[in-house]
Amino acid sequence: MLNSAVSLGRAGAQVQFIGKTGTDRASDMIVDFLAENHVGTCSINRNPEEKATIALAFLNASGDATYSFYSSPSDQPLEFGKDAPGENDIVLFGSFYSLSAAVRKTLVPFLRKAKENGALIVYDPNFRKPHLPQLKEVLPSIRENISLSDIIRGSDEDFLHIFAAGDAEQALNMSEESPHRTLVFTKNSRDVEILKQGMRMEVSVPQIDPVSTIGAGDAFNAGMILALLQKGIRTDNMDTMGKEVWKEIAGTGIRFSADVCLSLDNYISETFVTGLR
Repeated sequence: MLNSAVSLGRAGAQVQFIGKTGTDRASDMIVDFLAENHVGTCSINRNPEEKATIALAFLNASGDATYSFYSSPSDQPLEFGKDAPGENDIVLFGSFYSLSAAVRKTLVPFLRKAKENGALIVYDPNFRKPHLPQLKEVLPSIRENISLSDIIRGSDEDFLHIFAAGDAEQALNMSEESPHRTLVFTKNSRDVEILKQGMRMEVSVPQIDPVSTIGAGDAFNAGMILALLQKGIRTDNMDTMGKEVWKEIAGTGIRFSADVCLSLDNYISETFVTGLR
């Protein structure tokens, strides 16, 4: 979510990051970096009992990554503040962090209130292989997250890990908790598939020579959300979107993702941002 927030901030969107971290030097660096990239930080909980979570990514010859995670979480719940998002807002949440029992105590009520207020909710499972031993334990929470969402943006790898789904159709059928859901199914360097009731389409992905694929999905999320914002798409008109609109939205996500893959950064570049203006 941090990677997506930074790309959105660089692209000129009004964005707030909600999360928690420590008061150590690494945490200071994270909060300062967000602020430098035009991301609101007033909703970040700072807890002296915690330290910044560290993720190490190891690239193979193709630029694809495997991960190791290091954290010192506390049982202190994540505070979201009194004001829930409303009908002009888009909420992006996900990853393994959203499955933590401590976090869910406040996350789920926050999402329910946001949904009640008309906010558009986007869920990215971002479920990595190191978390597979905990799948049985967290699967009910994944299903609940899906049920609270309007758009599920996941990769083929996510749905293979979670549901053993081999394609987008199987992934959609496994995500049965949300009958009005839209599934945006990304497949690395292959086409992006979009599935919803009465519609199925594919958007082609241009071939590039990636330097790193870290943050590619996060950048796709940012591009997709920026396009949704720019086109004024919200929960009350999302069901009326035709294939051409979805093609433009997916196309923006693809362009964001491609830019991130061409560098070792996890967010869109300043050069790319200049081209957006």
